[in-house]
Amino acid sequence: MPAVVVGLLAHDFIKTVLFETPVLIAVMLILGGFVLLVIDRLAPPAVHDDALALPLRKALLIGVCQSLAMIPGVSRSGATIVGAMLMGVEKRAAAEFSFLLSLPTMGAAVAYDLFQNRDILDFGAMWEIGVGFAVAFVTALLVVRWVLGFISRHGYALFGWWRIIVGSAALVALGLGL
Repeated sequence: MPAVVVGLLAHDFIKTVLFETPVLIAVMLILGGFVLLVIDRLAPPAVHDDALALPLRKALLIGVCQSLAMIPGVSRSGATIVGAMLMGVEKRAAAEFSFLLSLPTMGAAVAYDLFQNRDILDFGAMWEIGVGFAVAFVTALLVVRWVLGFISRHGYALFGWWRIIVGSAALVALGLGL
């Protein structure tokens, strides 16, 4: 819900100013990487290990963290995971909650996109769309399961380093005029 409010209030600014700033995207990738490295090592002790049993106040605050992803280069899942871990949510439960929180957000985005493009959609291809949806859904479940297992064993450092490398490469490319 907080992300919807921020999105509605700041939509034009986000689209016309922030998305037109590639350096901002690269810098946010790098900063997000450092934040993941720090939180992976220095998170407060976990007091919540069940993503489905978080107090409402904490769930809403994690939703506020999701609003940071309106800034290009800020990862929605990264923002929610870091916010959750800062509030004492165990790292696997933080990732689970982040995935769950993405469902209404992405569902709303898909519904809006379908509505906006209703005049050009080919409803005669519903079988193909259904098969594509089913394959994507099963693939997503498998990937989420693997990612949760990886995070439980290894934490977020790999994701942090990946963001730093990609953001740095983007800054170099921008500096070279590529």
